Amino acid sequence: MAVRATVLYDAPGPVGRRRNRIYTILTLVVVALILWWVIDSLASNGQLTAAKWTPFLQSNTWTTYLLPGLWGTIRAAVFSIILAIVFGVVFGLGRLSEVKFVRWICGIVVEFFRAIPVLLLMIFAYQLFAVYDVVPPRQLAFSAVVFALTLYNGSVIAEILRAGIRSLPKGQTEAARALGLSHRQTMWRILLPQSVAAMLPALISQMVIALKDSALGYQIGYIEVVRSGIQSASANQNFLASLVIVAIVMIAINYALTELAVRVEKQLRAGRARKNVFAKVPEAKSQGLDTKDNVNTDWHAPGYTKIDNPDE
Repeated sequence: MAVRATVLYDAPGPVGRRRNRIYTILTLVVVALILWWVIDSLASNGQLTAAKWTPFLQSNTWTTYLLPGLWGTIRAAVFSIILAIVFGVVFGLGRLSEVKFVRWICGIVVEFFRAIPVLLLMIFAYQLFAVYDVVPPRQLAFSAVVFALTLYNGSVIAEILRAGIRSLPKGQTEAARALGLSHRQTMWRILLPQSVAAMLPALISQMVIALKDSALGYQIGYIEVVRSGIQSASANQNFLASLVIVAIVMIAINYALTELAVRVEKQLRAGRARKNVFAKVPEAKSQGLDTKDNVNTDWHAPGYTKIDNPDE
């Protein structure tokens, strides 16, 4: 049997492999016992009976509780993400400004709102809007949620944007200046478009965070999917089933966002001149060559074959 080593640790010998197998079996046994105990406890309390789950097969449960809450979650997330991107672009570019005063002000704003918990921002905005009658009473909770998510996620996006632009080679800025472009033209025409592909995974992950953080609106009375799930559980006395269904819905949405991020990132990296960033990216077929991490790198091991020419 070939033995390989990595940069992280040495390949285990026969005793090490035997010990690893024993540890793996013991871990699986412990996990199985814990799962059995959890399922048995839930079953003994009647949480796994069909009566607890059948309400979700009825349309009334979805139209009355879950779908309105899901719409509230998506609406707050979409509004806050759009505003956060605008906020992040403005203050991110502001932190890269040539004017020292602008950099100083933008840095204070970004660091301040990054340091404040989102829930505290929601409660503050709710009280502020209520006392000074900034928004209609029916939109009070929604406005507070969007306000808090916008400021927090916008500050994070500003830092992502600044880091993405800073990661680009300095030679591009020097070349743009040599061509006579101003600082603003260099940012908008040269650096910002290139940094989009590099920042996209972090931006999408921040959108997922905004979607999940909208559940904090439960504390100020905002109707979102978690609050709707709790209300459904109170009506049907099936808290476990309701929370499981809510978790599945949130996981499905976040998974869809992640897949969208992967698709858009591949499209942007395939060529920025492509008009449809959601189209499938053509991929070349495998050439049959393995990477150095997957081939046998121990020339002492039996069966080792030296390859001088990969085409042979």
